[in-house]
Amino acid sequence: MSEQTPQEPPWLTDDQLRDWQSVVALMMTLPPALDAQLKRDSGLNSFEYHILAGLNDRPGGALGMTELAVHAQGSPSRLSHAVARLERAGWIERRSGQARCVNAHITPAGRRKLVEAAPAHVREVRRLVIDVLTPEELICLGEAARRVAGQVAPAWVDAIARRHVPDC
Repeated sequence: MSEQTPQEPPWLTDDQLRDWQSVVALMMTLPPALDAQLKRDSGLNSFEYHILAGLNDRPGGALGMTELAVHAQGSPSRLSHAVARLERAGWIERRSGQARCVNAHITPAGRRKLVEAAPAHVREVRRLVIDVLTPEELICLGEAARRVAGQVAPAWVDAIARRHVPDC
């Protein structure tokens, strides 16, 4: 019996390779640029900012830690460390919830911190992404990003979809 070798994947065409390298460049350069702006202007990192924003967007300003980890796209350990830092700063409180669940609650000081950080962050998002694309390009980028993210983290894409369901 002959040993089977795994079939080689179809290699990328020159155009596909160029586009893939562009995606890699975007993934490698945009997050650090946004993180640097947040750290410089507000002392928050992107992960912490998204934790505060996620809590702020929820009725009552609270989420269970498990759901917050999904929203913030972080491991439970990373989330726990970030929430501890935000707690020490007075921006989040942890409270017991139902069935031994722990909920994170944004505090009034946390809401003020988010309001303080958001304008400069939105300016940077506009400068680096929104304003360099046409409205049509932004729509295409958003659709493509959701499709790809759905392959990796369907729960996150579902959360985005739920957030943007129009009220009837």
